[in-house]
Amino acid sequence: MIIIKSKKEIELMREGGQLLGQIMERLGEIIVPGQNTLEINKLARKLVFDMGGTPIFEGYGEPKNPYPAAVCASLNNEIVHGIPNKDRIIREGDLVKIDIGMKYKGMITDMARTFPAGKISSEAQKLLDTTKRCLDEGIKTIQVGAKLSDYGKAVESCAKAQGFSVVRDLVGHGVGKELHEDPQIPNYASGMREIILQEGMTLALEPMINAGTHYVKVLQDGWTYATKDGKLSAHFEDTVVVTKSGVEILTRI
Repeated sequence: MIIIKSKKEIELMREGGQLLGQIMERLGEIIVPGQNTLEINKLARKLVFDMGGTPIFEGYGEPKNPYPAAVCASLNNEIVHGIPNKDRIIREGDLVKIDIGMKYKGMITDMARTFPAGKISSEAQKLLDTTKRCLDEGIKTIQVGAKLSDYGKAVESCAKAQGFSVVRDLVGHGVGKELHEDPQIPNYASGMREIILQEGMTLALEPMINAGTHYVKVLQDGWTYATKDGKLSAHFEDTVVVTKSGVEILTRI
């Protein structure tokens, strides 16, 4: 069931989203060659609590294998859900994907960014830029009365135009009262049941774009998704709200 948010709930998400955007900006400052991903997680966790929130990813998932960190930190061919580790050292030229969610005053926002570590290859830069542009193109389709499928078509068209592929096994989602709410939001033309956008819907839109094929694999930790062919992947995500006048991006500062 899709949950329409009240004006008060949206205001809380707006406040939380701005704080989350500030946290992401701070994290980007320490993503440099030689840094380990556990230190990124430590800073993220501290900032979330300092701002009055709680890290919603911690403990998420099945009881036998809950997610153990405040952020997902995924490098290069890792797509999402990489687990921070002191032995996971960022190298010159890496693509570093940070995904973070926060519960603030009872409401949840979720966002992700891909950061370059030092000087990256031209292919990596093209992939990073394209993935960000895919998110922006998708967001342009969000408005009251629009078809949600138009978002996926816009993302897929943007990626394919640059010779890249869209991950199909992972999707965006509704967000707000829970981390993952209806509807599921594919980043491609999926043929799923059509959803018509309504005012007050809050969505986590998150293109995951691969340099090679769209096929993925899950690593031994049971969490990390990586490209099956070992090629690079990039990820951008924002929480948005459908408004009378179009769309508002809650996680950009």
